[in-house]
This record gives sequence, structure tokens and C-alpha cells, in this order.
Amino acid sequence: MVTPAQHPETSGYDVVGQVAFRDILSDDGTYVRAWTNDPEGVIDGPTVVLCNGLGTNAWMWPALLEPDCGVRVISWNHRGVGGSERPRDKRHVEIEHFVEDGLSVMDHFGVDRAVLMGWSMGVNTMFELAVRNPERVKGLFAVAGVPGDTFRTMLAPFRLPHPVARLLTITGCRAAKLAGWAITPVTTRLPIGPKVVAVLTHSGFMFPVPDPEAVAVGIKEFLTTPVEWYAHLALGTSKHARVSLSGIDIPVRFVAATYDVLAGARDMATAAERLASAEYFELRGSHFIQLEQPDLVHELLLEFVEQVDLIESLEDAE
Repeated sequence: MVTPAQHPETSGYDVVGQVAFRDILSDDGTYVRAWTNDPEGVIDGPTVVLCNGLGTNAWMWPALLEPDCGVRVISWNHRGVGGSERPRDKRHVEIEHFVEDGLSVMDHFGVDRAVLMGWSMGVNTMFELAVRNPERVKGLFAVAGVPGDTFRTMLAPFRLPHPVARLLTITGCRAAKLAGWAITPVTTRLPIGPKVVAVLTHSGFMFPVPDPEAVAVGIKEFLTTPVEWYAHLALGTSKHARVSLSGIDIPVRFVAATYDVLAGARDMATAAERLASAEYFELRGSHFIQLEQPDLVHELLLEFVEQVDLIESLEDAE
């Protein structure tokens, strides 16, 4: 891992490669580590708020870390992950608390309204934020995630009934929480590199990626979180029910992966059908489609942001 170093030109931030971090205070008194790809405000493009996958990190989005990516990204690390503080009340790890964190990040960066982008469980977060605070959201870009009740959509390629899928995945999280103390010393010491990534990307869980070295950085950072805490976070998010889509009247774009075992493409397609202003794209890949086809997913994002801005301009002109 690269060690964070203070850069004079980004005073107040810890800078690691292309990512700059800063601790901010959320509503319940928990400090969360916010991050951006543009601490100096030099990117010529709109701001996108990333609601990331549970326990993941900036390096899981290589296309967003390119200097010419075209969007200013602001995001944060989940509670107890990547420098973010664990809440004093350990129950404060549900989607509603992640929504509070997202709003605190937006406020810190002075963003009144923006396109939200979610991946995996982050899709739950962004839809919940849009329902609770519609005035803060211009559009929703959902990657490999569903708007609530995610655990019932898992294991979709195996065609299991939703109740069975939910039971199996939650049981697995409970087992991981109990056994995490024994597993974590192993996972945190795994020698993650391109060879390990190559094995993983031929397992069916993840497909081949164009940049194994970059992916290795993201996976290694992900594995710094203790297994028992990650399982605790997952169980907290499992309580999030399906979001009512009747109040969503902004542009929405779903980007699903055909062989996703953590967020079923069929359920994403069904959600898109229930929204008059939604578009649905299905790509051949896994839950990690933004690592497998980064350029295509990024192209879909930029196109969507441009579309949202055009709609907003036309509405303002009327």
C-alpha cells in the first residue's frame, strides 16, 4: 500500500495516488473518511456522488481515477472501513446511516444537488437518499445493484427462489461474523497481486480485467477490513427493505451484469420496468463489471450525466 502523504497543494487532505481523503463528521457524531478525485477543483466536469459498494474503496473504480475522467467524484468509506470511525452505537450501520453519511459528504463539499452513482449495496443507499431527499438528487446511475432488499436477489444465476437466496446469504454473513476472528488474520496477510487476480478472474465470481495490477490494489485494500466487521455491516444493510419507486421521477440508468451473483440482473430489469424514466443496460460480466469493462461503464456514466444536464437545462428554460 502507498502511505498517505500531505501535499502542500492539497492542504488538509491525505493524498494517496490520485485520491485525496479528509475526515468529516456525520450527523450521529461518527467521523467518516470522505474522498475525492479532485481536491484542487481542476476537473472540468460535473460532480458525481459515488455511493460505493459495501466496504469497498476508490481503487475499485479505476476509470474514475484518470485525470481526464470528465467528472469530479466525491465519496466516502463506510463506517469502520478505510479510516472511517466505527460508530459508538454499533447498530448505526444500516442504509439510513449511510444516507446520513452521504448527505454529510455532499454538505462538506458544498454540493446542493448532483447525480448519484451507486454500485452494489450503494444502489440501496442512493435510492434511499433520493426518496428521503429528492431535492438533492438530479439522477441515479445504478451499477450491479437493486433498490432495496438486496439479499433476496443474490445468487441469481443459480435461479434460487428469492426467500431461499436471502436465507442462504444472511446465514453466510452470520457465520462469517462468528468466525471472523479466525479468518481475518489470514485474509489480511494474503499476498494479493496480479497472479491472484488472474485466478480470481477465472473463478466465475469475477471475469478477466484489463488491468490486474490496479485491481490487486483495490482487493488488497478491501481485505484490510476485519471479516467480522464486514459481516456486521452486511447484516445491518440486510434490513433494508425494497424502496418504493413511485416517488422517483428523475432520470435513472441501470447497468446490470448477466452473471452477477450478488445483485440479480433480472431484478434490476424489473426495477427499471417500474420506472417511466429509467433505462436498462445489461453487459456480459460479473458483479465487478466496472473493473472488467471500465471504459464502457464510464462511457455510459458520462453519457447519462450529459443527458441529465440537458434535461435540467430544458426544464429551466421552460
